[in-house]
Amino acid sequence: MIIDLLISPITAPINGIAWLGNQILERANAELDDTENLHKRLLALQLAFDMGEIEEEEFEEQEEELLLAIQALEEEQSEE
Repeated sequence: MIIDLLISPITAPINGIAWLGNQILERANAELDDTENLHKRLLALQLAFDMGEIEEEEFEEQEEELLLAIQALEEEQSEE
């Protein structure tokens, strides 16, 4: 324990950088997951429409919502 206190001025910055790197990685993965999930939902919507499970009007409304969400995420990612 005493050794940990003595070397903490050296190890603290390294630990802080490692923590920051992990936070950035987690955020990037979450954003990629969001975009990927929206693309999967768009594909599922297209399949449901092609199979006649939903009407064209409903398809167009949901498609527009998903495309706008994808566009918003891409714009947010490009700003960062």
